[in-house]
Amino acid sequence: MTTTNTGNVSPPDPELQPAMTRIDPYAEWRNAEEAHKEGGVYIRNMFTLPVGPWPRKGDGVKGTLIYMDGEDHLDTHLVELPPGGQTAPDRHMYTGATYVLEGRGSATVWYEGGAKQTFEFGPGAYFVLPTNASYQIFNGSISQPLRYFSVTDLPELMRRWVSSDFVWANPFEFKDRFSQEQEYFNAEAMLWKGRVWETNFIPDIYKLPMYEWKSRGGGGTNAFMVMGSGTMENHISTFQPGYYKKAHRHDSGAHLYITEGEGFVLMQRGADEERMKCEWQKGSLYLSGAGKGLWLHQHFNVGETQATYLVLNQGLSRKYAKDRWTANLSTVLRTGEVSNKEGGLQVEYEDENPEIHAIFEEELRKRGLVCRMKNMSPYCTGEAGLTAARANMPTVDEH
Repeated sequence: MTTTNTGNVSPPDPELQPAMTRIDPYAEWRNAEEAHKEGGVYIRNMFTLPVGPWPRKGDGVKGTLIYMDGEDHLDTHLVELPPGGQTAPDRHMYTGATYVLEGRGSATVWYEGGAKQTFEFGPGAYFVLPTNASYQIFNGSISQPLRYFSVTDLPELMRRWVSSDFVWANPFEFKDRFSQEQEYFNAEAMLWKGRVWETNFIPDIYKLPMYEWKSRGGGGTNAFMVMGSGTMENHISTFQPGYYKKAHRHDSGAHLYITEGEGFVLMQRGADEERMKCEWQKGSLYLSGAGKGLWLHQHFNVGETQATYLVLNQGLSRKYAKDRWTANLSTVLRTGEVSNKEGGLQVEYEDENPEIHAIFEEELRKRGLVCRMKNMSPYCTGEAGLTAARANMPTVDEH
């Protein structure tokens, strides 16, 4: 690299200088972090994924730093505490949406000089700790490990601020989000129009009330959750055996965790690109795509029981606008569940590639099962199943 000062000296020729090399602050941090690391297209089983010592998380604590193909501004931290173990006290500017895989424990949260608050949790608990508040996680069992994972926005913050100190040594307290009130973790939830629950702590995701989701198909139910003091949005969806959901298109940011069932996802970016297939089961974690751009993706149930997935997301909320263009849009119906014929991002059954349905029916035949979408898809060779209105299922007005 050539340097020069101002004056009468002729400046150097820029075409003869080396090109600037772009730095990825998150990649540098990840490579230097002392932790077991995983990548790839998806994680087949979060319960059995290998973990290793992770000094940042505490003595005796193990974990895995996950950055899958398609992850960009989010990553995933899998943490395992030994029986009777605890994490080191931590505080950071990134926010994590946390799901408890197995074990029972508690979390203590505080601001420096303030009173500490503690709440307990077990398998299936889902919560968001206050951003940049100090916290510590404890394993309540003396015989069983505690395993949980968090989807965080650390990559986005590292690339925006290019500073580890900003993330881990920032004294700012978000008291407008968390003022140390006891109600923050009391599991109370407010229901809004559009199947939207606003809360910060769900003790058992399996018991969250859900409602019929007519527009997405598959004989499914759904509920959205606005969490983290309203700063992020997540949702949980079910669909029945012998059915699949309608395809829809968006980027790879959504993390889908399977809480029950057996099936697969099909993902395709461009019509001329290879279609990807990932088989899932309880414990699988996958993204809504595997790289840059908008991905068409679709979820299929080929098991004998109901399938349920939890979508862990960040940077999206119905409560706060992300830009001026969406500030005045409806918070009830989103473009992801509106037909592409009406300007949305969803593909109706009659408009999908017939090959999609053929793949589904072939997978069912391998398992001795029958497609039940005769009254939904023009390509179905099976039988008629659920009608649009499911018996004994609560509904809410989506418009």
